[in-house]
Amino acid sequence: MIETVQDIRQRLPTTVYELAIRLGAKPDVECSTVKIRQTGQMKEISAANWMKFSATQTMSTRACEFDWRARTGPLGIITIRDAFLHGQGHLTVKALGLIPITTAPISPQLSRGELMRYLAEIAWAPGAILHNRALRWRQYGPDRMAVSAGSGDAAAEVLLNLDSEGRIAGAFAPDRGRSVKPPYLLTPWRGSFSDYRRHQDVWLPFAGEVGWEIDGQLHVYFQCLIQEWQSLSTAL
Repeated sequence: MIETVQDIRQRLPTTVYELAIRLGAKPDVECSTVKIRQTGQMKEISAANWMKFSATQTMSTRACEFDWRARTGPLGIITIRDAFLHGQGHLTVKALGLIPITTAPISPQLSRGELMRYLAEIAWAPGAILHNRALRWRQYGPDRMAVSAGSGDAAAEVLLNLDSEGRIAGAFAPDRGRSVKPPYLLTPWRGSFSDYRRHQDVWLPFAGEVGWEIDGQLHVYFQCLIQEWQSLSTAL
């Protein structure tokens, strides 16, 4: 059933609806898919050296789904797929597109971690704030809110904090699994967004980074820049 603007306003907390409008999401125009092209660097927590990568990502604004595909290593011979599709998390790393290096076993913990990533990256798909009815919202004052989704062992929640302009500045989860196999090492996980720009009538952060908080210190392991952002929209 198609929601009217009034339906959306009644379903969402006022502050959440106002956040979406402030970011440029339109209640009467549904952007069904966001496509992003990224460049950046990433590393293992214990590693000293960073690896450059290029990636493309699609995000749904109707369902909790994303698909991130990256190339890294010498001449881009290592491919990585990180995704949350149809309620399941996926993580594979291959050499030359054929030789498996890592294949994470499907589990509630993997799915929960990938769902957290979708929730944390909603700043890159602000239309999802209005149109993804799977999202549940709770308000914590004027500049902090929680968004959650999923059920059972795979249920996930992320806290979002806003900057002085009322845009999403960061995301935090106190217990994301740091390993894809037991023991999962539930660890505080934090991301931040910066370099907001008005693009296609939407306010988007063109830079982001993510890290684990270990023994009171933030260990950043992922940094990216947005090179291209596109949306597919249909009038309701």
